[in-house]
Amino acid sequence: MELLGIFDLNIIIRVVSALLLGFAVGLEREMTNKYAGLRTNILVCLGACVFTIISIYGFPAITVTSVELGTRDTARVAAQVVTGIGFIGGGTVLRHGATVFGLTTAATLFMSAAIGMACGSGMYDLAIVATIVAIITLVSVRFFEKNVLVSSTKNLCRLKISLK
Repeated sequence: MELLGIFDLNIIIRVVSALLLGFAVGLEREMTNKYAGLRTNILVCLGACVFTIISIYGFPAITVTSVELGTRDTARVAAQVVTGIGFIGGGTVLRHGATVFGLTTAATLFMSAAIGMACGSGMYDLAIVATIVAIITLVSVRFFEKNVLVSSTKNLCRLKISLK
């Protein structure tokens, strides 16, 4: 189905759904003042969606009289999205002494990419459920850590005193 004879409505719905679901995940991160917030999660989700759409529709198989001359592997580009997100996620992980920061941010970016890929392939039910579960996990585990695991090592401070 085309809009104005130019735009494929199916592709527009896929991109807009990635934008909205990436916004939902990014909003949670933004509200908790994390490094990767709205813009980052929206762009990761959109980028994964667009790459998935390109991998599905951008490389048609070459056929001549029903004989396939070229192979069409729609998973190739999508697989490289996972690699690229691993690279970006690695950049968000920081080490300060014995403490490591940014692992949840990296995992959230990984999840945003997965949601974008689900939107790009038209699996809206999976994308919506994954977004809801991701947000519930981020919010509820943070609440659990602060209110139930109050004596966790994450809440302890290290003090170093040296006497001369």
